[in-house]
Amino acid sequence: MKQLVLLAALCAGHASGKDLSEKVFTFPVESATSSVKLIANVAQPLTVLTMCMRFFSSLTRAQSLFSLDIPSQSNAFLLFKPSVDVYRLHINGAALDISGLPDETNEWNSVCWTWDSTSGLTALWVNGKRSPRAIMGASVSLSGVPSIILGQDQDSYGGGFDQSQSFVGDITDVHMWDKVISPCEIRFYMDGSAFTPGNLLSWNNLRFSTTGTVHEEQSDFNKSCF
Repeated sequence: MKQLVLLAALCAGHASGKDLSEKVFTFPVESATSSVKLIANVAQPLTVLTMCMRFFSSLTRAQSLFSLDIPSQSNAFLLFKPSVDVYRLHINGAALDISGLPDETNEWNSVCWTWDSTSGLTALWVNGKRSPRAIMGASVSLSGVPSIILGQDQDSYGGGFDQSQSFVGDITDVHMWDKVISPCEIRFYMDGSAFTPGNLLSWNNLRFSTTGTVHEEQSDFNKSCF
């Protein structure tokens, strides 16, 4: 029996994903249930991360963009937007507000977030502009199977959703790496140019499941539009 469980886990770990190039996840309504669960290729504790994504929303209230929890810690790696022009970074429960970056309502926003626990240095890029580097999560190691959710803030591992913090709009091009990618790679991503896809999460080969009112639609963010 144990061998069958192990075999199933190994097969799931190597299951192929879906190419979502030119696609978006659309969250059309406020909801306490609508979400997308992402399955990352994680084989060791997370100590260095870069996450990039694009989103389009008309909301001015608080909303969750990217939520990664581990069994022992909620808000382990959470990108939250408390209001227009403000982004809130959470690492291992600690929080930092970032403001002063170009932030658009009813337009596509391209976001990349880097973090290295060795130094604790973290930075947020929005629409080609970088925040000042800050220190968060120095010497922190995120251990255990991560629960990664788009569209909701996890107040508990894999759940605890709050409709008033739910995302409404479109999300696309989600990638995550187990390293701090270079500023050039970030700019390539921001511009819609060719870049190296994420090795933990790749929009070009994404394993995911949807719950509630979430739709796959054609993207209108395309480099040919520039």
